[in-house]
Amino acid sequence: MYTIYILYSLPHNKIYIGFTTNIAARFLSHNQLGNKGWAIKYRPWQIIHTEVFNTKQEALLREKELKTGKGREWIWNELIANLQL
Repeated sequence: MYTIYILYSLPHNKIYIGFTTNIAARFLSHNQLGNKGWAIKYRPWQIIHTEVFNTKQEALLREKELKTGKGREWIWNELIANLQL
């Protein structure tokens, strides 16, 4: 199984879109274990959305779609605007 996920950093008002085969390990990496990369600068993260796919190709296509202007607009207008923080 392949999971695309969207993370949100409330203190920094940032989003991160990615894909993985192990969401728990990846989330731990983003919030605690990782020591390099863009995401560590905007900790802490919370998972605000996930979608599961059977194939890597399907997951990568959805990730790419979410990273477009329309995809990011949907994230900000539908997901983040409706968060109960």
